[in-house]
Amino acid sequence: METATQILLLVAAAIRLATPLLLAALAGLYAERSGVIDLSLEGKMLAGAFAGAAVASVTGSVWVGALGAILTGIVLSLLHGFATVTHRGNQVVAGMAINIAMAGLIPTVAQAIFALGGQTPQLGPAQRFLNVALGNNALTFFAFLAVPATGWLLYRTGWGLRLRAVGENPYAVDTAGLPVARLRYQALLVNGALAGLAGAYLSMAANAGFSRDMTAGKGYLAIAALIFGRWAPVPTMLACLLFAFADAAQAQLQTVRILPSQFVGALPYILTVLVLALVGKGGGMPKALGIPYVKERGA
Repeated sequence: METATQILLLVAAAIRLATPLLLAALAGLYAERSGVIDLSLEGKMLAGAFAGAAVASVTGSVWVGALGAILTGIVLSLLHGFATVTHRGNQVVAGMAINIAMAGLIPTVAQAIFALGGQTPQLGPAQRFLNVALGNNALTFFAFLAVPATGWLLYRTGWGLRLRAVGENPYAVDTAGLPVARLRYQALLVNGALAGLAGAYLSMAANAGFSRDMTAGKGYLAIAALIFGRWAPVPTMLACLLFAFADAAQAQLQTVRILPSQFVGALPYILTVLVLALVGKGGGMPKALGIPYVKERGA
């Protein structure tokens, strides 16, 4: 009976830990299916975590806080699009620039506003996403429901067909009279909203406020899950659950003390490296991913 209880607790912990990874990975899925590499998930999550907790702390409303996180993620995605879609800048550099900027800017802003060492005040029950059923909260249910919704949007709607087409062959899309830049910006709007919500989960559900560096590399784990999942919704979800299970398992192994704590704590990241080494770029990657679209002269 005790073993069964431990397994159930481990599964429940994995689902909770998978939630921000899944939201961020789906965010990356929309951007990269449109042909835009998004390495800025870490920065968007961090900004969303701060914005959500800060707005909820000031307004007293969890929903207004979540809206603040969503809008913050969208603003950063629009900035990313301005650099990479409008001005055709290097997508990897632009993404990393957002990460670096947010890592330095967010704690500074937090300190300037709240003077709590780069943190926000502790959030009360009305300012957080509390567990509503099966030990999970509204954002967890939303994240897992977003998987079939994303599959339906991408594979069963005209918009999804156009989005996938622009990630595969933007020249053919342009020849058909469809706006390449507009489609990529639309994907980035969804990307920013989901990435902001991923950050909000960290500060408003998993924790009771924002703290410095609370994303702890989860944006990069989400990118690894997206690659492992071959840029498809359900396999990406399974990859997020795998990484989350490794994270939950290492937390339990820390208490057993069978292995050195440093090794146990690194297990999720070791697993990520092994997965990426085994999977590589493989199939499923959009063919125009990372390639700025330059309209042909006379077209």
